[in-house]
Formats: sequence, C-alpha cells, structure tokens
Amino acid sequence: MSKSNYSPVIFGIAGLSLSPPEIEFLSDVHPWGIILFARNIKDKAQLCVLTDSIKTLFANPDYPILIDQEGGRVMRLRPPLVRDYPAAALYGEIYKHNKADAIMAAQLGASLLAADLYDMGCSINCAPCLDLHFPATAAVIGDRAFSSDAEAVGILGEAFMAGLEAGGLLGMLKHLPGHGRATQDSHDVLPRISTSAAALHDTDFHPFRVLAKKGGKGALGMTGHLLFTDIDANQVSTFSATLIENVIRTAIGFDGLLMSDDISMGALSPADYGLRTTQCFQAGCDIVLHCNADMGEMQAIAASLPSISPPPSQTRMAAVASKLSSRHCTIDPQQAEKEWHLLRNRYKLS
Repeated sequence: MSKSNYSPVIFGIAGLSLSPPEIEFLSDVHPWGIILFARNIKDKAQLCVLTDSIKTLFANPDYPILIDQEGGRVMRLRPPLVRDYPAAALYGEIYKHNKADAIMAAQLGASLLAADLYDMGCSINCAPCLDLHFPATAAVIGDRAFSSDAEAVGILGEAFMAGLEAGGLLGMLKHLPGHGRATQDSHDVLPRISTSAAALHDTDFHPFRVLAKKGGKGALGMTGHLLFTDIDANQVSTFSATLIENVIRTAIGFDGLLMSDDISMGALSPADYGLRTTQCFQAGCDIVLHCNADMGEMQAIAASLPSISPPPSQTRMAAVASKLSSRHCTIDPQQAEKEWHLLRNRYKLS
C-alpha cells in the first residue's frame, strides 16, 4: 500500500491483539497511525507481536505506531518492563542547580526511554509536554511540565526531543498552544483561559516557538482542547481556524503535522463524532486522533474523513514518513544509563 494513501486519522485499539472486526475495519479505512495504551500491553514479547502485526497489516515496516510515554504519571509501559522514568519536572529541578547537567540528563533519559520503545516496535512518542507549570492550575499537567519558566521549558524540551531521536523515535510537541494555565481537566470539561494573547505570546507560546524553529520537515504537534477567550471566545482551540492559523501556524511558526488531541475527550461537543471530525479538519488540523477504541465512534469518524487531504497536509505526512523511514537508535544504552544515573544521583533526585 502506498504511504500516501492513508486516511488522516489515528485510532486506538481495544486489546492485546487486533481483533477480527478491527482488522476488517482498519484494512478498509487505512488510518495514518495506531496509538497504543496500557490496555494493549502485557509484556515485551506480546507487544512486539502486536506492533509487528500492525506493520504487517499495512505492509509498511515504518508504519506510525504512537504511544504516550512521558515518564512519571504518564507511562503506558511501566517497570519491570522498562526503567522507571521520572516526570519532566525532575529535569526542571536539576536545571535550577545546573543548566548543562539538566540538558544532558533530559537528553539521556529521553534517549533511553526511546530505545525501549524502538526495541518493541513503536515509532512516535507523544512527548515532550511543553506546557508551563502553574501551581494554581489543574494537576492534569503538574509535574508533566519541565518548569514554570518558559525559557527552561524550551531548552529542556529541545534536549528531550533530541534524546528521543537518538533513541530511534520521533517526538511530538504538545499541547499546542499551551495547556498549563487550565484550571480544569480537558479530559472531563472544556477549560477556559482568559489570559491575554500578548501575555501568552511571551510565556506559554515560547517553548513551542523555540521547538517549531528547530523542528524542520517532519515535525509533529498535538493540539490541546482549550478555550482561549482573548483569541477565539466562541470555539475550542482544536476547532478554531482562527487559533490554528493565527497562533499555531503564524505566531508560533509551527508548520509540521498537526493532530488533534483525542476527540473523545469531555472538553469537546457536539456528541456527534462525525461533526467533531469535520470541525477538526475545517479548523486546519491535518489528522484526527481517537483513542478509546469504541467501534461505533470510529465508524462515525471514518465516514466523515475527507476523501483527499489538502496538499499542505499531504506534504506534512510525506515529511513524517520520510523521517520514520530513516530513524535509527544510535545510543549505547548501557553507557547512557550509567551517565544518566550519575547525573540524577549527583542532585539526590529520584
């Protein structure tokens, strides 16, 4: 199957292997990627069989298989299957003591994390989280953020991204244009952010702007489901053409492949998944993400996908496909782990 013929959607699957109904559905729809969760993972042997079966289904050894493996609370693979990776905030704590050590620790940690995933057949990690930490706002971000300092987040995010690529994976900037100020969890409700656009430009948007400049062709990003009242008071960011064009594409300068956050999250309405899908594409998303493996919802989404993606989206998909086909794990895991633990122990941080 041609790598240019995939539908602009990423789906989750229900269990430890592809079910016959899923195989039939996925073979018909040809989604651009599959995202995995803890429900899809038992052990290394099983996960390798699953990722191999997905690649075989689409006759593509570089087929996009995504996972959320940030470290800390957000880890789909956990010990003893993989190392116990820390939340991003640990690297921010090291940064307070020594900037160079923090950069090295973030890069080494990310490279080891990626090497684990690479070894089990994954290709894209939905990280780093470039949201700022604000103590008064929702714990949904919390220690997933590197720091409350925008410059530090940009620097550590860049190091983390470099580590992922050294370990053989592509990373993803999230949650564009910044989820840190949300006082509510977008998994459940729609957070409203009333901060002025000018203030956001100099703070929340800064880390994304830094990495957008570094990303080049083949960069990936994910929206957050938020209502920025000073930018578009009437529409959630994922459905807002104003926000995507004026902020993500222009002010931040991100020209990579933009996917929605999970459109089954509680922040979004209407209930009709076909309408949710249509609104994502009308706003300027390149790809829609749906995670919960509900077949009825997936069928509604599939029925609403565009028959042909617009040329800019096709170009971005092709750029990611090119990066996927050329990635390799270039680290020595034993040496990297030794250096990583030395840095963490130096600052007595777990």
